[in-house]
Amino acid sequence: MSGNLRDMRRKIASIKSTQKITNTMKLVAAAKFRRAQNDILLLRPYAYKMHEMASSLALRANPELHPLLAKKEEGRILLVVVTSDRGLCGGFNANILHRAERFVQEKGVEGREVFLVTVGRKVRDHFKRRPEYQVVRVFTDFFMKKVDYSDAAMLAELVTAEFVNGKYDAVYVIYNEFKSAIRQEVTVERLLPIEPMEVREKEVVVDFIYEPSPQEILNELLPLHFKTQVYRVFLESYSSEQGARMTAMDNATKNAEEMIDTLTLKYNKARQASITEEILEVVAGAEALT
Repeated sequence: MSGNLRDMRRKIASIKSTQKITNTMKLVAAAKFRRAQNDILLLRPYAYKMHEMASSLALRANPELHPLLAKKEEGRILLVVVTSDRGLCGGFNANILHRAERFVQEKGVEGREVFLVTVGRKVRDHFKRRPEYQVVRVFTDFFMKKVDYSDAAMLAELVTAEFVNGKYDAVYVIYNEFKSAIRQEVTVERLLPIEPMEVREKEVVVDFIYEPSPQEILNELLPLHFKTQVYRVFLESYSSEQGARMTAMDNATKNAEEMIDTLTLKYNKARQASITEEILEVVAGAEALT
């Protein structure tokens, strides 16, 4: 009985140590989440307005004026998959990875080739174990610190160059879009070529008066638009990651508390039974001596 009690005490102490770790991780994630949430909420209006301008230009301008507007038959697709660099964030990464695999399978059925750019250690490790997927570029450690615009710009420039050179016909991205601390939505977006905005019924589409020339404006605006959207995707993913980790660690802390309460109750019952058994043995021994 004493051995069982000792094991239970050790288990309770171990769970309490784990609970301290999960609670600390929750507090750290909460602090990072507040900063990340503020960043994405500040960027969204700018990114959405930039997208509106770019899609409006794509509707009106001649697609031959810029290669980022040129529509092609989607034979070769580049898919950017964005996950986290760390784990312990619930189903955050698993949902993205399952969706990416399904995307490749769906496009494969249509006879299209899909090439992957992985952003994050989790997606890198996942596809490293699956050589049947064509991974062409790997990026890690973008989310080990605060998300940096220079990282997004660097990736955007590489992807843009390969798209312009005709290596790929379309560029898609899969990421977790931030909704709230407890809700993230797996999102698939086509980033290139830039899609024209939808025309309302009976709306007459007229071109703009450009100053300076249309070519100069498109050369400046469209690459900037693409970099901004990649940066927004990174911030959406990072905010979602911190919210998911905060929620996961909060649940883990609560589960640890429940386990401690359950084990403590069992320990107290076992200890009381042990004491009762010892008393009975003493009483039986005393009666045997009389």
